[in-house]
Amino acid sequence: MSPVTWSLLIAGSALVIYALFVVALLVAGRRADARALGGFIPDCIVLLKRLLGDGRVPRRRKVVLLGLVAYLLMPLDLIPDFVPVVGQLDDAIIAAFALRYVLRSQGPALLQEHWPGPESSRNLVVRLAFGRGPTLEAAGLRG
Repeated sequence: MSPVTWSLLIAGSALVIYALFVVALLVAGRRADARALGGFIPDCIVLLKRLLGDGRVPRRRKVVLLGLVAYLLMPLDLIPDFVPVVGQLDDAIIAAFALRYVLRSQGPALLQEHWPGPESSRNLVVRLAFGRGPTLEAAGLRG
C-alpha cells in the first residue's frame, strides 16, 4: 500500500475510535463526558472568536490568535497532516501555546467568561494555560 493509503486508513481508524469512545460514554450514561469530548474543538473555536472580539485582549495577542487561525487553515504545515499522529500533533501544540500566551495575559476570569462548554473541558484549558496555582483558586476556577 502507498503511504497516502496508509495515512487515510490510520486517519479513518482514529476517527472511528474517537466516535466509538463518544458513543461508549453515551451508552455508559456519562452524557456530560460525551458532550465535553465531542464538543471540545467547537468550544475552542467559539473561544477563539470571543477572544478576538474582546476589547480587553491586547492587539498583539489578537495578532497571535489570527496567526493561529491562518496556520490551522493553511494547507502547508511544519509537519504535513498526512503523517500519522505527528501531523496533527504539531497543530495541537501550536494551538496550545498560542492559547496559553493569550489567556495568561488576562488571567483565568477571561477564560471563565468566554468558555462556552462544560466545566470539565474548561478545566482542561485552565490546566493548559495556567497550570496549578493560587491564581485559579482566587478566581474560583478550581473545581
